[in-house]
Amino acid sequence: MVRIEGGVFLMGSDAHYPEEAPAHKVRVDGFWIDTHPVTNAQFRDFVEATGHVTDAQRSADPAQYPGAIPELLAPSSVVFVKTRGPVNLSDPYQWWTYLRGADWMHPRGPGSSLQGLWKHPVVHVSFADAQAYAAWAGKQLPTEAEWEYAARGGLDGAAYVWGEEYMPGGKPMANTWQGEFPWQNLAEDGYEWTSPVGSFPPNGYGLYDMAGNVWEWTLDWYQEHAKIEHPCCTLANPRGGAADSSFDPRQPDVRIARKVMKGGSHLCAPNYCRRYRPAARMAQPVDTSTSHLGFRCVYRGDAPPRG
Repeated sequence: MVRIEGGVFLMGSDAHYPEEAPAHKVRVDGFWIDTHPVTNAQFRDFVEATGHVTDAQRSADPAQYPGAIPELLAPSSVVFVKTRGPVNLSDPYQWWTYLRGADWMHPRGPGSSLQGLWKHPVVHVSFADAQAYAAWAGKQLPTEAEWEYAARGGLDGAAYVWGEEYMPGGKPMANTWQGEFPWQNLAEDGYEWTSPVGSFPPNGYGLYDMAGNVWEWTLDWYQEHAKIEHPCCTLANPRGGAADSSFDPRQPDVRIARKVMKGGSHLCAPNYCRRYRPAARMAQPVDTSTSHLGFRCVYRGDAPPRG
């Protein structure tokens, strides 16, 4: 872990997606943060020590999903499937599918494995799974403000965790999508899926993969920045506001609260999702795991636990 000293920084952005606005000053206390996302090897150690079964490995409760197709309630997780050609980018179901048998041990579905992926970020973990790992490790999940403050690496207000240019000198600085999403991935950065942690340069605080590779869970309930009651005092309420405001208004019958995820992933592309930036944020239902979402931990005491 790396120690991040507390301070005030400019959180959010007025220059990109609406949910990032308004940019506003936030104060955070000092904390420790993992240098990279939790890997498959680390999550394996947790599972072996505790017997934890992830949400993707359990059948869903029908009462929570009125009208759901029964097969979607079987143990499954959301997996990206590249399309054969250009599609309507307003319909994410063109490239996302609930795949039965997809879980952290089978990241691309049945028949896949973690062979050669032990140093890659663990994926297909729900918010509860991430919380359980953090508790076992004697740590916590970061608030959105802590995560963004650490991601900026001291470059307050910069567009990217490394500066203002997306690919300085034509060099990929993170594992993102090059080409036309969701059908043409040129893999100019060397990776079509996730990459081993630490494959790209660290930010100014020595942290890896704070942009791209996988999205990461945070503690905060999702709210629009403009509706957060006390944006200057995020740490005063580590849960970041009321859960009542975090439900998906497009699915009023499904009362699954949403948390903020940060950092973008290997699927973020200039033609579709320019969210490989520290200010970027998206809402994620707490029960939903995907093939491009992981997490890292923080510790708010004087000295982090060993291991």
